[in-house]
Amino acid sequence: MKISTMLVPALACAGLFAQLPALAQDTAGASTPPADAQPASADAVRNALAKKEGDADNATLLKETLTAVDKQYSLIRKGKVQVNYELGYTYIGQEKINTDLSSGTATLFSIENTNSHTITNTIMADYGVRNNLTANVTVPMISRYSDSAGFSGVSHTIGDLGLGVRWQPQEVKRDEVAYTVTAGARLATGTSPYKVDVNKGVATGSGVNSFNLGANMTRIVDPVALFGSFNVGYSLAAKHLSQQLYGATLRQVKPGASFGFGLGFAYALSYKITTSFSFQESIQARSTLTFDNGAKAQTQTQSAGILSIGAGYRMSPKTTVNVTVGAGLTAAAPNLSLTMSLPLSL
Repeated sequence: MKISTMLVPALACAGLFAQLPALAQDTAGASTPPADAQPASADAVRNALAKKEGDADNATLLKETLTAVDKQYSLIRKGKVQVNYELGYTYIGQEKINTDLSSGTATLFSIENTNSHTITNTIMADYGVRNNLTANVTVPMISRYSDSAGFSGVSHTIGDLGLGVRWQPQEVKRDEVAYTVTAGARLATGTSPYKVDVNKGVATGSGVNSFNLGANMTRIVDPVALFGSFNVGYSLAAKHLSQQLYGATLRQVKPGASFGFGLGFAYALSYKITTSFSFQESIQARSTLTFDNGAKAQTQTQSAGILSIGAGYRMSPKTTVNVTVGAGLTAAAPNLSLTMSLPLSL
């Protein structure tokens, strides 16, 4: 019934862009030079390898890189605040064939085109509770344009608010996998798909309060960062509904449990430019719909897979602009997603 949780996991390496180029520069001396490179003088080599004022040492760079994969790893020091802005675009297009075979013959046959364009402006704030524990809040503002037989127009509302924590159980060490445990809740503050009038607007939220628990792993193999994640989710039922659906009144929706996983890698092309590839999959069990006449119906199990390609440009030591393009691989996934994110200075 909902696939919005795939939009964020599809960005599985945005935060890594801010640190991986520095690690690549720090370890560049050990890389094999290109065939057409000119030999450097001894003085030039010494100057290049000498630690400059303000440079982080290798241990610091490694720690920052391992603790900054995606927003899942952006742990900050105790008492510090970090604010990020994210602009996202998602397109969903589908064709539905409507037909009535109740009489044994096709008395109705039509093809209905449904298109949805969604622009999301998101502010994400992180607060360092402890050096290895970060709390965060996510506030999305959603503008969604829908073109279908029932409604054609734009809806502007706040989306579902997100609250979460990230915890690293142990210190990051060289040549070891870094782990981060995540937990979060999503509040149904957006327009519910179970309450919206389909002839007057479109939904901008999931309609249910949900909770999730997951873990993320990452490891640096210079100059590549490998990462993976998995999560499970549980949603509360949406009750006291009165939406007309299939000639009956919908009273309650109980979403099924969800499970997701992802994997990918990020690569530093240079000190300023990085690129990444990732895959995310989300599977949601059947949801149960209860109607006023006591009848119940179940949806099919949904699977949403997204393949993402990203690039980051390091504008300054504290500012990196990240752009990620995602393509849906399954019917339940968005056809196309485009995301740009950057840190905000307080």
